[in-house]
Amino acid sequence: MTGAVTLRSGAAALGLDLTAEQEARLERLLALLAKWNRTYNLTAIRDEAAMVTHHLLDAMSVLPHLDDVRTLADVGSGAGFPGLVLAVLRPELHIASIEASQKKAAFQQQVRIELGLHNVEVVCSRAERVRRVFDAAISRAFASLADFVRLAGGLVAEGGRLLAMKGAYPAGELAALPAGWRMAAVHPLAVPGLGAERHLIILERS
Repeated sequence: MTGAVTLRSGAAALGLDLTAEQEARLERLLALLAKWNRTYNLTAIRDEAAMVTHHLLDAMSVLPHLDDVRTLADVGSGAGFPGLVLAVLRPELHIASIEASQKKAAFQQQVRIELGLHNVEVVCSRAERVRRVFDAAISRAFASLADFVRLAGGLVAEGGRLLAMKGAYPAGELAALPAGWRMAAVHPLAVPGLGAERHLIILERS
């Protein structure tokens, strides 16, 4: 598979040495996404090589910033990114993948079963209705930072963090953060093959 070469070289560029099992699981995830996408339109990206870059490698790029996280909520997870990829690479990380769309949640459930991802729980719900707390909550292209705080702030324990995967540095959104929250850190993300700005914005209670 062309995507497998891109996956392997891209992971290496991110400093990740995939095991044969991890690579096989990620390839299976990609195949399932391509198959379901033909019927259910889970993602606008159709080309499998682009899926590797925009979904798999993009998700992998945040891995170094999750070292101390043991429980993670993936908020508005869509077809399961970044949560499903992180679950493959970090089997000790418990991930609650929160997605309101039934067809997208059904896809994630199928992936969880076929890949044997026992550390993933698919939650078909809106984030604000989930009454649990996690070490951190992550989102990718999920509304504005203010909306992310409003909808997902209750998911993280005191001392927990919100991690927002963004494109260009969102200066305007940061200026509009609700009272009680501040930016703790920002990390530029270099996603192999993407050719576009990516940033991980880490928010915490002030």
